[in-house]
Amino acid sequence: MTTTTPTASLAAAPATALPLVQHDPWLAPYEPVLRRRQQRLEARLAEIGQQYGSLSKFATAHQRLGLHYDGRRRGHWYREWAPAAQALSLIGDFNDWNRQATPLIKGADGVWEVFLPDKEYKDRLTHHSLYKVHVVSAHGAQDRLPATLRRAVQNPETHDFAGQVWRPETPFAWTDQKFRVANAVREPLIYEAHVGMALEEGRVGSYLEFAEQVLPRIAAGGYNCVQLMAVMEHPYYGSFGYHVANFFAVSSRFGTPEELKHLINEAHRLGVAVLLDVVHSHAVKNEAEGLANFDGSGHQYFHAGSRGEHPGWDSRLFDYGKPEVQQFLLSNLRYWLEEFHIDGFRFDGITSMLYHHHGEGVSFGGYESYFGPEVDEDAVLYLQLATTLVHEIKRSALLIAEDMSGMPGLCRPIAEGGVGFGYRLGMGIPDYWIKLLKHTRDEDWNLYDLWYVLNNRRDGEKTVAYAESHDQALVGDKTLAQWLLDDAIYQHMGRSDTDPVAARGVALHKLIRLLTVSLGGEAYLNFIGNEFGHPEWVDFPREGNNWSHHFARRQWSLADNPDLKFQYLLNFDRAMIELVRSSHLLAAGPARQLHLDPENQVLVFQRGPLLLAFNLHTEHSIPDYRFVVPTAGRYRIVLDSDAPDFGGFARIDDDYRYETLEENGVHKLSLYLTSRTALVLERI
Repeated sequence: MTTTTPTASLAAAPATALPLVQHDPWLAPYEPVLRRRQQRLEARLAEIGQQYGSLSKFATAHQRLGLHYDGRRRGHWYREWAPAAQALSLIGDFNDWNRQATPLIKGADGVWEVFLPDKEYKDRLTHHSLYKVHVVSAHGAQDRLPATLRRAVQNPETHDFAGQVWRPETPFAWTDQKFRVANAVREPLIYEAHVGMALEEGRVGSYLEFAEQVLPRIAAGGYNCVQLMAVMEHPYYGSFGYHVANFFAVSSRFGTPEELKHLINEAHRLGVAVLLDVVHSHAVKNEAEGLANFDGSGHQYFHAGSRGEHPGWDSRLFDYGKPEVQQFLLSNLRYWLEEFHIDGFRFDGITSMLYHHHGEGVSFGGYESYFGPEVDEDAVLYLQLATTLVHEIKRSALLIAEDMSGMPGLCRPIAEGGVGFGYRLGMGIPDYWIKLLKHTRDEDWNLYDLWYVLNNRRDGEKTVAYAESHDQALVGDKTLAQWLLDDAIYQHMGRSDTDPVAARGVALHKLIRLLTVSLGGEAYLNFIGNEFGHPEWVDFPREGNNWSHHFARRQWSLADNPDLKFQYLLNFDRAMIELVRSSHLLAAGPARQLHLDPENQVLVFQRGPLLLAFNLHTEHSIPDYRFVVPTAGRYRIVLDSDAPDFGGFARIDDDYRYETLEENGVHKLSLYLTSRTALVLERI
């Protein structure tokens, strides 16, 4: 993966056009903006270096703020940044929640502190003790959760959250010292998962259960990354983890910090990297649990007034230009990398961060959309700082941006004029599939459109392709399996059932995934359970469904049942992923179209060492179908979507060897292309 380099390399940039502009001359009118972004980053890094020594030392707010034990002084320090507050006091079961017992003293930098010596608190402030901070401001007084709180627990009766001292006697013993992201992840094959909904039972799953029951499935499926959602503490389970309250706290719904470490350590043992779904695009507006209005000013961590409120997400928006906010968020990244051995991040809501309009109701057209006054340059600077920091701490870390705007350079190195991410999510691909299935008959699929959409990405910027993620699986939408199978997903998935709707759904589910992974990008993502066509959407417990967990679970037994067709979809996924890995397909550069036949609905292309032939026709199977291939020789089938193990009809002999024919000076292959089938071949 491409990495960024520190300030020195930026200063040495040549006077000629930036590499990003050399690669894309249409960016030439905007090169001054790109250079200003570089210069602003250089200046900020220089300023940080003067004040803190380095960017990595700057990102250590979590080591100072919050509750920490000082072994030399023998006692706890508690510190909190709250510049506009009038008074702070630490409260908890250690002092009977007395708001006058443990006041803090304010320093010149707006940081309040108090020391609690062991001689007075050793037997009172212990592992599992509960605490909060009482904040008095010009607008009143509130009991709050500390900003850098490491653990929050919820009272099952009152539903109130409180901080919890977490000092286990024995630190977690990591055994992943030999794990290296660069070795484990040559091309990212990402399994997006939510720990809480990963069990089949109607309850919240745990980190330990995920490690024991789900990680082996992920590894067996050939995926080399697991992307964990909802790990940062959030007060409302139904938010899917996207309304974060406590950025440094491991969600206690699923277990303890040590149990999360066990999950990550176990993933590394299995050769699977762990990505964290990080939400720095906004924060929950709750004052009882989160950062909102912490010191009473209304704009401590967030923008003041309407600019600090997201119009669509009902949440608060960070002020990325404020040094203390930069430090808070950067420290958050360092904390997860170092404390939990996280291997990278999927940054949520990048589009919302990058633009003052947050992408709401905006159609991104010309390049001026990415370089004009609507761009939040403070957010650009923060993201450049973030990518620089992450790669300083863990050079091979994976960084994925969820951006639907297509900002040029987002996934190019900073030295080239970019922002420093490694990959962007190909968000247009799942939208295309859903739109196609909703509005177009199978007979009317336009192969030219299909080819264009699946190949439509910025040259030189890597894309994570996916047919569906959690966004498509949420209640209110439908998964691909639901769109394809409808009621047949409940009525006709028996192994011997010949229902045509089920046959069509199973066939297209395989073809859509194969087209997506082979055409759509340089990485691939699957949402938990969709590898076997999970039949239902995701709906978390809420008042509207009578707090049911029925749709917040994964029905693994369907894939494991030898009498059901779900096994065929899973078998195909495993074979597909194994082929992608062994052929290094995702690293092979873009696909080369060899043949497109709209009349017969045939598409043939080459990517890397593989030749892929799709017959998307609803009923026409075509014998002796000939097309030009670039290289003469013998070919063999390495994946056949119509194979019996994949729920197909075994209409061809997969052991047959195909010799090229020479016609009019060109080399051709002749295949029997059966309807709704894909054949993948390699030259031998």
